[in-house]
Parts: sequence; C-alpha cells; structure tokens
Amino acid sequence: MAVDVIMPQMGESIFEGTITKWLKKPGDKIERDEPLFEISTDKVDAEIPSPAAGVLKEIKVNEGQTVPIQTVVAVIDADGAGAATAAAKPEAAKPEPAKPAPAPAPKAAAPVPAPAQKPGPSLVPAAGAPAPPSRPPSSTGEKVRSSPLVRRIAREHQVDLTQVSGTGAGGRVSKHDILAFVESGGVPRSGAATAPALARPSAPPSAGGAAAAATLETAVPREKMYFGHYEVQPMSVMRQRIAEHMVLSKRVSPHVYSVDEVDMTAIATLRAKSKEKFEQASGTKLSFMPFFVRAAIEGLRAFPTVNASVDGTNIVLHKECNIGIAVALDWGLIVPVIKGAEEKNFLGIARSINDLAERARAKKLKPEEVAESTFSITNPGVFGGLFGLPVINQPNVAILGLGTIEKRPVVIDDAIAIRSMVYLTLSYDHRVVDGAVAHQFMGKVKHTLENWSESIF
Repeated sequence: MAVDVIMPQMGESIFEGTITKWLKKPGDKIERDEPLFEISTDKVDAEIPSPAAGVLKEIKVNEGQTVPIQTVVAVIDADGAGAATAAAKPEAAKPEPAKPAPAPAPKAAAPVPAPAQKPGPSLVPAAGAPAPPSRPPSSTGEKVRSSPLVRRIAREHQVDLTQVSGTGAGGRVSKHDILAFVESGGVPRSGAATAPALARPSAPPSAGGAAAAATLETAVPREKMYFGHYEVQPMSVMRQRIAEHMVLSKRVSPHVYSVDEVDMTAIATLRAKSKEKFEQASGTKLSFMPFFVRAAIEGLRAFPTVNASVDGTNIVLHKECNIGIAVALDWGLIVPVIKGAEEKNFLGIARSINDLAERARAKKLKPEEVAESTFSITNPGVFGGLFGLPVINQPNVAILGLGTIEKRPVVIDDAIAIRSMVYLTLSYDHRVVDGAVAHQFMGKVKHTLENWSESIF
C-alpha cells in the first residue's frame, strides 16, 4: 500500500516549507515516526517523522525546493514492495509536482547561488500593532488568497493585493509574487513571478513609518572576492534568515552599548553547593542562566521601557516578560522564547530553559516557541568570551549579553580579594532607551545578582 508523505503545516501562518535534507534515500527501509526529512520554514527548522513504516519508494521534492503545505513530497511503500525498482531509478527521472512559486535557481554563470530568502523568526509585527485589514475582493468577487506574511508586506509597501497576480495554489498570492511586484515598482505581472536575486524580507515599521528592508548584498564586486584557492559554500536557509535579520536590525535600530561588572561569588557558591541536590529533586540541571533570567525580569519590571517594541512613532510597552534565550546550534542560531517568564518561579524558569534548548538542538521546536519575545539574552561567555556586543533581536529594543564567569582579583574594603566576576553588556535601541535608563536597568540586574535571596527549590 502506497502512503503519501506531505509537507506539514508547522503553524497557522505558515503555508510553505523548504526541504533542506532527506535523511533517507529511495529503497531505504524506515520505521513509523523515524525522522524522514528536515524542513525549514519562516519560523523553525524541524525534523519530520515518517507517517508509516515500510520502504521509501519515491522522493518527489528534492533538497532545496520550497513547496506549499499539503504537497506530496514522497511516497512510502508500506508493504515494502518495489524497493529494488525504486532504488534503480535515476535521480533525474523522478517526477516533481508542479510548483506554483518555485525557489529561484542560481544562475549557471554566477559563482555564488542566491536562493530566495525567508524572513527570520523574529521578524513579526510588534505586539499591539493595528490588526491587518481584511483582504479586498478581487474583480471576480472572491477574496484574494494570501498568507499573513504576504498581507503584511503588502500593507507596509501600500500594495493593493488585487493588483498582484497570484501564482500559488488556487491563485494564492505567494511571498515571491508580492516581492516581485514590489521590485517591479508596482507593475502587475502575468504568469510566474520571478523573485529578485537578492530577496528583501518585510520588516517592522521603522521611525517615521517607513519600512526598512534588509538586503543580502555584497560590499565589493564579485569578481574581486574570487581569487587564489577558494571553496564556495552556499548559505543554508537558516543562515540566510540570520543574515537578513542581523542586517535589518543594524539598519533599523541605532545601537548603543553599556557594560557592567557583577560579582557572582555568592551565586557561584550557591550553585556549586546545590547543583547535585537540585538535579535530584527537580530532574533538571542547574546552570547560571536561570539566575540571569530572574535578574533580567526584575530589571524589566523596574524599567518597562526596556521591555518594549517600536511601531512607527509608537512605543509598544509589553506587559508580559517573554524572554528569548539564544541557543547556538551546529548549523546556526535560534532564539526560543520563555513566554510569561515573570509568572514562573526559579525552578519553572530552569526547566523551561533546559527544555527549549534541548528541543532546539533536536529540531523539535514549534513555530510559536520562537516568536513574540519582548527581551533577549545571549551567552557568549559559555564559549569563554569575556564579553560581547550583541545585535538587537528585532522587534525587541534591547538584548543582554553574558560574559564568562571567572575568578579575578578585585578590591573590597581596601583589600584585594579573589571573586567570581562577570561582565554584562546591554545593547539597546537609542530610539527608545536612553543611557540613563539603560544603566539603571543594569544596576537593578547587578543588585539582584549580588544580593540573591530567592529560593532555587
């Protein structure tokens, strides 16, 4: 019995996915729920399990291709028959489904492929922003079919979606369609729309209401960067999104940095004394990160301007403390979010941090778990970095960087003592946060850490 493998929908606002890697090849046996392929969406990278046990009979969508949800990407022979013939088929002979909006292939003459970009997980409208208007009816009396992402791009560029030719399933206007329409200066195109080589993702509104666009562009002509012996490695989909997001953030937010030093001796002593008991009692490891998250929450409560977003000329002050924790992966970086962190006790925060980090590395995160952060924390210190100057994670207005905790000689009461010290850095958006507020926030974080009084159990 043949079982179709479809492109799953990873979230309510996600309508397409890119297959980044097949973990099996035609003819391979596979068990039910065994990882079959990896996908990348606008939100997360994830491993997709097999819907049935049997033999992978046919792969219909190759690596690197982007297809709409519910598209059949492979076929499994649940009876195990036909494995030999499937394995013998040449790769070029595999049929591919008709793709309404295929990802642009790199030009043969170009040394570096430039696949279509996808917006990063944090490029979401600021909370509290006006709701997207209802879709206008088309000339046939039907509503224009499009995703929330497409409608947001249209709204920011003041594009009437009825003027855009949709090449998606059932006439749906895809991201490639709207980007091509914007690139053309608003000239309607018929037929398949071709996405620009350097795709521009939509961005949160910047000051003055103008939309900022991040472009992955080269700083020098291509012919000047290819010389001698070299190897070309195309960016992964995740690497492209990270690049877009970082360029966008630096263009939109005027970054300012503040650095402070914190005595972590009391917390280091508490952790060393309690980590085994903590793990036995709670079933989760005790790291330094929960201490920093709790201290950051106290700072955000005292100075809510740091827990904000910018919507044009409006400042959106968030009531919840949704803390994004940067997790380094072998293939990139992702920022899962602890929602409502201010309502959790120390143990709850510790469990949330460890759970999100483990599932991020296992590609098990859900799209909603990497969205709606109001403040972010990154930890270059875990790799030995003394301190770093991180880029703000949009649409946040600040991000806290943690340096390595190390013993250093310090002066206390006119005497030299050996203490466990750490440098903390705050990168903040000067459109919203002034230096006085930033240093007061850091002072609150410092005081909380150096005078720790909360129970960790």
